[in-house]
Amino acid sequence: MSRSVRSPSAASEPGEARTRLVGGGYAFLSYLLWGFLPLYFVALAPTGAWELVAWRIALSLVFCILLLAVTRAWRPFLAIVRQPRLLGWTALAGVLIYGNWMIFVLAALSGHVVETSLGYFINPIVTVVLGVVVLRERVRAVQWIALGIAAAAVVVIVVGYRAFPWVALGLAFSFGLYGLVKKQIGPAVDAVSGLTLESAWLLPVAIVQLALVGATSGLTLFSAGPGHAALLLLAGVATATPLLLFAAGSRRVPLTVMGMLQFVAPILQFAAGVWVLGEPMPLERWIGFGLVWISLTVLTVDSVLAARRGRAEASDIADLT
Repeated sequence: MSRSVRSPSAASEPGEARTRLVGGGYAFLSYLLWGFLPLYFVALAPTGAWELVAWRIALSLVFCILLLAVTRAWRPFLAIVRQPRLLGWTALAGVLIYGNWMIFVLAALSGHVVETSLGYFINPIVTVVLGVVVLRERVRAVQWIALGIAAAAVVVIVVGYRAFPWVALGLAFSFGLYGLVKKQIGPAVDAVSGLTLESAWLLPVAIVQLALVGATSGLTLFSAGPGHAALLLLAGVATATPLLLFAAGSRRVPLTVMGMLQFVAPILQFAAGVWVLGEPMPLERWIGFGLVWISLTVLTVDSVLAARRGRAEASDIADLT
């Protein structure tokens, strides 16, 4: 009686599929939470941006320290602390994420949620630009077309809307540069340790901001009621959870999948801005957004086709060997 023998690769396929499914779930949840963040920040009124970002930094640090303690991950954390190069990179990452948080919260609390969504729609395009300028990566012809369409979108918004999209470009470039720094760090710094150090570097800034707000208008944490205080104290969890889910997902799924899932957050932010918060969307802004969406579609299709070609070439080489 003969028995069929399964190859190791065939045996591992169900496990790999399950890992990708779980990773995709983590990534989707991270982008889902990021998509609802503007509504959370608006619900924290009367807390202003400066106080909110300060609590976000301080409470993220507390949350991450608790995670390190619960998971007993102090050894890798201390190993990172002993390396000046990694400490320098985490300090730079902290500066960039601080800028991103300040722009995002200021925009959300001043009625510019739609423009924050534009920033995260533009972010993949900025990533390509940074890859060319900083990493000297080669750009395919289709990617140049996508970049040209995105540039036209910015021109349409500037001319038609009579306002330069500072919020959108500030968010796109700050988060794009943050991703570039994370790429330089690589796997040497895990997600929890990285966010712990970034928050620790920013803690003095947070303390100064809280002191200034307390001395001028007063801290809302102690004056807006227990319900508001409880909601505000969740700022650390609301900040750290999507970042950690994102890190867990990115390790388990291909880059092309992450690239497609990343549009969940700006779509939700756009919907919240237009249909929940009632922000204006004149024709010229619709045209600008439409051009950005066309550019993103071109980039996404090109990335998927390039990934398929890469897998096919790798399979052909494997067959030859």
